[in-house]
Amino acid sequence: MTGPEAIDIGGVKIWKAALDRSMQERLMECVGEIAAAAPFFHPETRWGRKMSVRMTSAGAFGWVSDRRGYRYERRHPAGMPWPDMPSLFLELWDRFAAFPRPPESCLVNHYAAGARMGLHQDRDEADLAAPVLSISLGDDALFRIGTERRGGPTRSIWLSSGDVVLLAGAGRLVHHGIDRIRPGTSRLVPWGGRINLTMRVVT
Repeated sequence: MTGPEAIDIGGVKIWKAALDRSMQERLMECVGEIAAAAPFFHPETRWGRKMSVRMTSAGAFGWVSDRRGYRYERRHPAGMPWPDMPSLFLELWDRFAAFPRPPESCLVNHYAAGARMGLHQDRDEADLAAPVLSISLGDDALFRIGTERRGGPTRSIWLSSGDVVLLAGAGRLVHHGIDRIRPGTSRLVPWGGRINLTMRVVT
């Protein structure tokens, strides 16, 4: 059971209020443990600009970006291996993604006030048939959904803490991003802002 019926926007499935407060708090405990083992960092674009979002990862691979480009790596930029994928994350993958292979990476993004993520496709993975599962924790965020074609029409929806998004099938390669967050709309994240968990199969 996944709770409320999913909303479908351009092939992207969104379950509003899918995770209760207790589950959100348990997920934040996992985030705290991940960040203690592999601290948040500001990725740098290939053009040398720091991204506004802070990031870390869990699982066999983590996502990094620097002047060499965007890619998955087995180690944090500081040199340590990424912490193991929490079992709670795997439970949610089984519940919502229903894909036979387990996720090999979970990106943990922290959006503070003013942070955003431009429209992009998730296509650094080897198997683009595998879904991407996204979980929102903390402050509300304005999620923009486009099409596979860059520059196509877009639609937006506010995501709140406990919402779950699945990019799969027809929605796997749509452009998407976060325009802004609403600071102070949640007290779940101890240091404020929004946490976004995105699980994916890498190889």
